[in-house]
This record gives sequence, structure tokens and C-alpha cells, in this order.
Amino acid sequence: MNNQLRPQRLLREGLQFSAEIHPEKTALIIDGTAVTYLELKNHALRMASVLIKQGVKRGDRVAIYMDNTLPCIISIYGTLLAGGVFLVINPQTKADKLHFILEDSEAVLLVADGHLAGSYTEGTNNLPGLKAIISSEELPESAKGHLIPLSFDVLISETELLDKPISIIPNDLAAFIYTSGSTGFPKGVMQTHQSMVFASGSIIEYLRLTRDDKIILMLPLAFDYGLYQLLIAIILGATLVVERSFVYPGLIYKRIEDAQATVFPGVPTIYATMIAAYKKSKITFPSVKTVTNTAAALPVDFLSHLKLIFPNALIFKMYGLTECKRVSYLEPELLDKKPGSVGKAIPGTEIFIKTLEGKPVQPNEPGFLYVRGPHVMAGYWKRPEQTQEMLFPGEIPGEKILCTHDWMRMDEEGFLYFIGRSDDIIKTRGEKVSPIEVENAIHSIDSVKEVVVLGVPDELLGESVRAFVVLNTDSMLTEREIRKVCTRKLENFMVPKDVIILDTMPISPNGKIAKKELTAWEKA
Repeated sequence: MNNQLRPQRLLREGLQFSAEIHPEKTALIIDGTAVTYLELKNHALRMASVLIKQGVKRGDRVAIYMDNTLPCIISIYGTLLAGGVFLVINPQTKADKLHFILEDSEAVLLVADGHLAGSYTEGTNNLPGLKAIISSEELPESAKGHLIPLSFDVLISETELLDKPISIIPNDLAAFIYTSGSTGFPKGVMQTHQSMVFASGSIIEYLRLTRDDKIILMLPLAFDYGLYQLLIAIILGATLVVERSFVYPGLIYKRIEDAQATVFPGVPTIYATMIAAYKKSKITFPSVKTVTNTAAALPVDFLSHLKLIFPNALIFKMYGLTECKRVSYLEPELLDKKPGSVGKAIPGTEIFIKTLEGKPVQPNEPGFLYVRGPHVMAGYWKRPEQTQEMLFPGEIPGEKILCTHDWMRMDEEGFLYFIGRSDDIIKTRGEKVSPIEVENAIHSIDSVKEVVVLGVPDELLGESVRAFVVLNTDSMLTEREIRKVCTRKLENFMVPKDVIILDTMPISPNGKIAKKELTAWEKA
């Protein structure tokens, strides 16, 4: 049957349909090795069999704590075929936060890379709901406990295929995507099959992608920008070139050339590195026809350089948030005409601006941005109060619309312009950072008396993390030592770029720390 005539309703059907239409086509290139659609589907069906045998039932959460690897991708689609709900956890996540996410999500099974055993053996203590941990590598006896050390090579070659995927419908949950919250605890954004299939289709449409595309992935699959590169590639029947990160730019450049990649999704920090390389060696990638940016605003000065690095590419500026994946995009043809805009609503959705009181605003007046569409989250897992702060009744009875809590303005033509965030969450490198979580890590140091963490505007990162610290009398603690503790306790992107040690904190008339004075201080 022609895939164009068959409606996709479930996220897993992208893999099933693509494997049926062109089974021998390359789906993935990982470490230079090609994996066909048929091979990937069969690997995922075997993984689904393993999960079901370990007690995973329809709607159960399966946590995936892995790098960008073939086992990670197999686990995502294996979970979907088993009727489960997947959540990909950043491999930088430390034991305490890992434990929180596993407990909060009520995950019944963890699939993890063996090299992360130090974190997950500690992070899985006292979790009676966790039935098993599947490790992709052999582990020392001391680390095994209730683990199931599993060779993915053995899994792929010896496990029987699942006869029939577990029955689910589009309204069922497909994934949790954990994002930092103002309370210091991450929240699980619930996305259904329907919402993720819709978002993928809308992105494919406005980016003008085809099944002939080769998309390079070096963003983490735990980051929704990275995850959706996988989803849209598989839905399209395109090819995904998978790398673990952008740590070794030279390797990425070689992969682009070897694979003749056509789609390059990046963030400003990646583009800054590439621009520096271009200035030295004039690197160019003529095979790339689509360049995308989100996470932080793309500096206008970058555009001229990117046009030289990618001479044949359309450059898409985009804006979004985890709670609805993507909000808007700017047509590449309008980059010069609307350089400060983040564009219009993605296909199939609506956006509008309201005042604090919920009333519509006039063109170019600032207000809160609201989003309406099938891509809006179902809510935060087990967080009804926080869900109510984001989802509001729409004009249609029973409908919920999303308030982003970001300040925007919209011009007479309907183009959006970002003004600022209305909460304390810091958005850096495409990740959300809770100041409270960083403050708690620094407060754990005995010599620390007071700490305030703020986001500092940063052209490349969007915002960088800065900590202001007051120490106990006679303490000799240094900025470097504070950052070292943060590195041990927090993901890399949460570690403060700057630590400023003060004698005292500025105090407002009501007795609270005057954060506005600290903000003014850092801008001085």
C-alpha cells in the first residue's frame, strides 16, 4: 500500500510503514555502519519481546539512560511496539536526579549503557516499582544486583520477534520528556502518539523535507530537538546519520562529507565553532540544503557566515518549548526582511498574544504568547497544579490551550518577536535549568552561607548560568572549588559558567535578596 495514502496514527507506525515500503533502504548510519529499515524494525520487535517478558505492560514507563547509540534507538521503538511510554534520560544526569526521575515517572524498567553503571546502580536504590535494569554491556559482579546484563548483539541475533505489537490508540501516551521546573524538580511533559505524530508532520512540511534527505544528528536524544530528528527521519523514510555529540567537530565534518548529509540541525554554540573553523580553513558543506536553529536565538551576525559554510542551504530560525515541541518558524526567504523575528505558527496551529489579564493585545504590544493545536502537551505527569499554570480553557468548550509564559509581540503581519522569559527558569544550550536546583547543589557545601543563581544573557548560549555566593566567615573556598562540586552533582549544562563571591547579598526593603540589583551588577 502506498504510504502517502495510509494515515499514520501511532508514533511507531513510522518505522513499520517505512520498513514495509523500502526495507533495504538505509535508516541509520552509526559509527560509519549502515542499518536498514528492515533491520531496525526487527531489532525493535526483538527488544519489544524482551520488554514484555520483563513485565512491561501497555502504558508502562520505560526509562532509557543512554548515549546516542543503536541500542538507544532500538529501545525507543521497542518500547513503542510493546505499548509502553519511553523517556530518554540525559546520560550526564547524576544519581540523585536519576533516582527522582525514575521514582516520579514510576518507571518499571531501565535500559542503560554499561559505562553509566556508577550512576544508575546508586540511582536505582529503593525503587520497589523498578522491575529490572537492562544493561547494554557486561558489568562487574559488584554492580549487578537486580540488573539483567544484556548484550545487544545477542538480543539482535537470538531473541524472537514480537508477533504483533501491543494494541494502543493515538490518545495513549507515547513519551515523557523531563524538563526543569521552578520548584527545582524536573517535570514530566506528557506527549501522546497523536501530538508527536502531528508535530513531526508539521515540522516535515515547513522544513520541506523528503525521503531522500540525510539528516545528521549530534544533539542528544534526551533533548527534544535531537529526539525529533530521529522521529521525522523514520516517518519520512529518510536516513539519519547518528553521532554522540559535537565534541569532535572534525569527525562531524567528515560524516557530513562521507554521507553527503542534506539536513543540519544545530544550536548557536555549534555554529560558533563552525564559524571559527571557517575563518581558519574555509570549510564548506555544499551537500547540505537545510540548516535549522532553535534552543537560543541565532545571532544575526552568524547568518552571513552560515551562508558561506552552507552555500546551498535554506536557513530556518525556529522557536519552541518542550510543552508543545515547536511554536513557530521563519521562512528562510525572510531572514533579511525579518531578522529579529522567530516567524509564524507552524502548520496546523495557531498562536496569539494576550495581556496578563487574558485580553488580546494590539499589534506590536507585548504580552504572553498562547499556543493552540494538537501538539500541545497532555499536561505534566502527576503535577495538576503546575499543569493548570500552563494549560487554560480555550474558546471551544473542553479545549486546552498552552500559555508559554514568554513575553512576545506580534507585528501587523503576524510575525513573532521574542522579548523575554517571565519566570526564573534559565534556558541555556537548549536546556532548561532550574536556579533552585543549582542553588541546592551549592548550598550542600558547608562553607556556603547564601547563594543566588541567575541567567545571564549570552549570545551563543541564549543564557549562561551565574552563581552569586556569600561564604561563612573565614572560609577559603574558591570559585573553582564551587564549580568542581557543581560538576560532580549536576549535568554539565547546569554548572555555572561564572561564580561570583560576594561579602554580602543586596537586600530589598522587604528583607528579601534583591535579585534585580544582582542582575544590574552583572550587566555593569
